[in-house]
Amino acid sequence: MTRQAEEAVRDQRRVPAAQEESGGTSDGERPARAANDGDAALRRRRAVAFGILGAVVLAGVLGYGAYWWLVASRYVSTDDAYVEATPAQITPQVSASIVAVPVRNTQYVRAGTVLVVLDSADARIALERAQAQLQAAERAVRGDFAGVRQFTAQIAARRAEIAAARSNLGKARSDLARRERLAATGAISAEDLTAAENAYRDAKAALAVAEAQFREAQQARAVRDALIAGSSVRDNPQVLAARARLQQAQLNLARTVIRAPIGGIVTNDTAQVGQRAAVGVALMSVVPIYRAYVNANFKETELARVRVGDPVTLRSDLYGDGVVYHGRVAGLAGGTGAAFALIPAQNATGNWIKVVQRLPVRIEIDPAELRRDPLRVGLSMTATIDTAARR
Repeated sequence: MTRQAEEAVRDQRRVPAAQEESGGTSDGERPARAANDGDAALRRRRAVAFGILGAVVLAGVLGYGAYWWLVASRYVSTDDAYVEATPAQITPQVSASIVAVPVRNTQYVRAGTVLVVLDSADARIALERAQAQLQAAERAVRGDFAGVRQFTAQIAARRAEIAAARSNLGKARSDLARRERLAATGAISAEDLTAAENAYRDAKAALAVAEAQFREAQQARAVRDALIAGSSVRDNPQVLAARARLQQAQLNLARTVIRAPIGGIVTNDTAQVGQRAAVGVALMSVVPIYRAYVNANFKETELARVRVGDPVTLRSDLYGDGVVYHGRVAGLAGGTGAAFALIPAQNATGNWIKVVQRLPVRIEIDPAELRRDPLRVGLSMTATIDTAARR
């Protein structure tokens, strides 16, 4: 048998075997049935996949809704927050040359630390002058009190002189009347009558002088009484004014040594030895870093449930998430930053686009945490307010 004949026999044997395996199906029916079975399986797999995906999405939506309702909705957060403090401006209250600056920038100082020393020569001279003026005033007032006593004695003496002058005047008047009667009878000479008349006139003049001196003494005492009325040497107005000038001089001398009013970090130190310090011109600032607070700028749509006293957690970009500060809402600003800008927005003119405004919220930080991890003014913070934990 040739090779071609053997291959023909083998082909005839394969055909019945294939027909038996396919159940007697023809060649055209087999591919169609296989395609239908594959499409059904694919549809089943797709339905299962979409069902699982829908279940996952639904579970996620329900889970997020529950999380938002129970947890997330109670918090409002912003990273538009910055550390602030109220620095003390160090300004001289007397004008003098700077002789020493014992501190430097970035140095921490306690309250009462000497920051700047001014030349005290002029202040010392003014103090000595005020002391001398006080002593002079006290002596002058003591002289007024002594003058009152002196004029009181003079008044008593003038009163006695008036009594004597009146007595002399009465005697002279009697002598003159008697001599006038005798002169009418020719019993005395004209010279005796003239002498009696002169004595009468002298006595009358003496009484007028005594009365004038008495009135002068009374007026002088009235003037001294007005100067010291209702007061002693210590509380006399003249002495009090001199004592006030002395206290001012002492204060000016004390002000030549400028001390820190609060504890904090020395900043913006511009004081130099030899510089003439002018009254009211700042030489440096002291920033109280342990009294720092945070101004957090929240959107107006986030503040509906924020109240004073709400607890706040804060994180600083300086330390990262490893350091958490705790504080409380101390207050909300009286207006937005745009409202107090140098040139406020004019929303009534031109085309207007609504922009959500931000309102500063002041947050006080726990002082113990500030001492543990100090902050600096201007550092960025992230603030989260818990509006549901209000007490």
